[in-house]
This record gives sequence, structure tokens and C-alpha cells, in this order.
Amino acid sequence: MPREAGSGPGGGPRTPRRAGRVQFLCTECGDSFGQWLGRCPSCNAWGSLKEHRVADALDGPRARRGTTGTVGRTGRAAVVRLGEIPVDSAPRIASGIGEFDRILGGGLVGGSVVLLGGDPGIGKSTLLLQVGGVLTTAGIRTLYVSGEESAGQVRLRSERLHGTAAGLHFLPETDLEAVAAAVEQLDPQVLFLDSIQTAYLSSVASAPGSLAQVRESALAVLNLAKSRGMAAILVGHVTKDGMLAGPKTLEHMVDVVLSMEGERYQHYRVLRCVKNRFGSVHEIGVFEMADDGLREVPNPSKLFLGESTSGAVGSVVVAGLEGTRALLMEVQALVHETRYGMPQRVSTGYDARRLAILLAVLAKRGGVETSQHDVFVSVAGGLRVEEPGVDLGILLAVASSRLDRPPHPKMLVLGEVGLGGEVRRVSHPEWRLSEAARLGFTRALLPAANARDLGASREGIALSGVQAVAEALGEGLQRREGTGS
Repeated sequence: MPREAGSGPGGGPRTPRRAGRVQFLCTECGDSFGQWLGRCPSCNAWGSLKEHRVADALDGPRARRGTTGTVGRTGRAAVVRLGEIPVDSAPRIASGIGEFDRILGGGLVGGSVVLLGGDPGIGKSTLLLQVGGVLTTAGIRTLYVSGEESAGQVRLRSERLHGTAAGLHFLPETDLEAVAAAVEQLDPQVLFLDSIQTAYLSSVASAPGSLAQVRESALAVLNLAKSRGMAAILVGHVTKDGMLAGPKTLEHMVDVVLSMEGERYQHYRVLRCVKNRFGSVHEIGVFEMADDGLREVPNPSKLFLGESTSGAVGSVVVAGLEGTRALLMEVQALVHETRYGMPQRVSTGYDARRLAILLAVLAKRGGVETSQHDVFVSVAGGLRVEEPGVDLGILLAVASSRLDRPPHPKMLVLGEVGLGGEVRRVSHPEWRLSEAARLGFTRALLPAANARDLGASREGIALSGVQAVAEALGEGLQRREGTGS
């Protein structure tokens, strides 16, 4: 007997499929579309649209309700005049770890959300556990929520930190509704969530870590923090390219974005501030990884110059500016006649495209040709520098190795190099010179415009102002013995 239309395999009514609507979410800008496109129409990013399922009417009222109705929302906001809003005079929450407070602008702000990203094993969880331990010791209610590690694993790490986090409240949970219930009960001033990729909301019909789940979970934590005046720190995963995993809207939602970096075979970690609504951006904090956790490095310039070969051929000390901190670092260059058909250009810690521009300027404006030579440039210690104020130091190191002429000892080099061979001024030279004076430098090669503003000497350092690359080569490099060059 034939089955009636709409009947199931046993002749009964067919159960409707709970497929939901399929949309495509852009990982760069977070916009969604009804069909897949090779390029996002909103931000023009190629290959950024990823498929995800959106709950429809078949999923019931719970799925349609969304996240903001269950987590973090306390009521509708009222319209007020901007001048009538009271200025919050509550002090920042200082973590007690100077390098961490420095990049935050003085400490955590109540109601703010901080996103901390970094490679696996770099020390994100260790840092948060140390911060949580210090805050708890200072009498600040803190809740540490971990969705990646069990209570036993976190306890073992706490013992490695000499039990400094023994009084920290801990919750092994991934369901944000359960986390919200714990927050309601404990009423913490600071919340740690490790990580946002493992957190989920049952009202979102996606797996934990998916684009929709990460976005909605972050929005729920944001609402929870803002409504209670609670500071929240979220740990975020990174992709193989080093970018924060998830939709780009994740970075737009939060107030502060921190990135922890470090070379695999180096014992120090650099914490960078990429975004900060309450302080200066591009600040850095330097830590040393030890058996008992992360230790602060209050004088990173001394650390990175501890084995400096300043004054040797191809070695120049430059001063980069990271936020409000001047950081001295050593730049090394090696130029050797090529054995291959195509000369190599290898750069570590410095932009390779910028290096190619400097080599062209050095040949055209300085008369030092490297077209038949391999050029290797490295920022010693595994640091990465992007500021154009170190251009002249890079160029001088390459010229020193190519001409086999050492730079003057105890000399600091500052300056941006233009395509016409001119040496442009740098910002805040006084900060850089003060840091150099503390480390015993006696001479500085810098743009003539900066030298005119500062005078003949500053902080006990003799200043040599230069206007062009050719002049910088004559002032910065020593003459070879027995020759007039």
C-alpha cells in the first residue's frame, strides 16, 4: 500500500528537519550573507566567508530569544543628557604586577573587557593565574573560569607558582549561563575566562569555537561585565598566521586587546597592547619565563643589550619607541658576496620589504652597492621592530658590514630614512636619549632637525645631527686604519 504524502517511514507523520537557515559569516568584518561569495562585499576580503547555521522557528522560542535576553542584561537603558552623566571617579584595579598594569594604562577599569591572545604555551594562563593570585591577596574578589583545563591541572600550576593563587575562586565550566549564575552568587570584581573559544551558549545553535558562538559568547560576557561594573579578561586563541581566531568583530567589541609574543627558544615574553580605550596603545611589557612563573623585567633594554657587540662591524644600537617606553636594541647585519644567481635578502625581526627600500636608497644616495651581495639583517634577542625611527640604524649596520668599517663605540643611532636619502626627524628623542644615558652611551647620531631642538648634547650624550644618508655614513662609521676612507 503506497504511503501518503507527508508520511514517515512507518506511515506516521514525518518529523520536520531541524536544519535551520544557513548563512555565511565574514571572519574579517563579521557581516553575514545568504550565499557564499568569493569576496566579502563589505570589507573586500577574499575567502573570508564561512558557513554557519542560524536557528529558525523550528528550534523553538529558546533559540530565537538570543543571548542578550538570558546573560548579562538587567533592563533597558534610559536616555539622558551627556553632561548629566556622573563621571566615574572609581580608581583602577591595580594587579600589583607593574608590567601588566603599565600596558593597561595603570590597571583594570571596572566594566571593561580585555582580550588576551597568544600562541599555545606562551604563558597566557600562567599570567592570568599570577594576576588573579595577586588580586585575591589584595582582597579583590576574583573568579577564574577555565574551560580548557580541569581543577587538578590548574591546582598543579598554582603549586608551581608557590601557591600564590591558593585563595582564588575557580570554576571549571564552559556554559556561560552557569558562569553567569556563579557571577551572580559570588559578585566578583574581576572575571577571568579561559578561553572564549571553549565557552558556549545553549541558545546558539552552533558548536563551541564557531564564528557565531564566539561572537555571541563575547557579546554575552560584554553585557555581563558592563551591567555589573565588573572587569573581565578573556583568553583568545590565535590562528597559524598569528591572528586572533574568530570573527573580526570580537576585537571591535572588547575595550583592550593584548598580544603575548615570544620566540620558542627564548626565555622572555613580550606583552603588547594593540588596542586600548583607556590608555596608550602599542605599549609593551616584558617578562622572563622561569620555573616559578613569569617574572617582570623592569629594564628590558639592559636585558636585550646584555650580550651586545656594539662597536663591531655590522652591529649598531638603535632605540625604538613602544608606546611611552624607549627600548634599546641591537641590530646586526651581514653582507657577503653572493654565490648564487639571485642575491638573498633575509630579515629577522624587521620588515623585509622595508629593508629592500633601504638597500635601494643606500645604493642610490649613499653610493654603497649591494646588488651582488647577500644581505642578512637581524634584530638581536628575537625582538620585532616596526617603527621607522630605526631605519638609519638598519642602513648604517648594512653599510658597516659592506664596507668593513665599524661604527663608533657607545653610539646610539636614530632616524627615519626617506626615498630621497634624507634623514627625517623621530618622535620623542629625549625619551630615547634618557634610556641610552642610563646604559652608558656617550654619543648619538640623529636627524639634524632633532639635534637643533635638543642642542649639542643631552643627558651627557654628544649629539651629531645629519641631514642625508651620505653624511650619516661619514659621521657614523670609523675610517679603516691605514686608509683615507
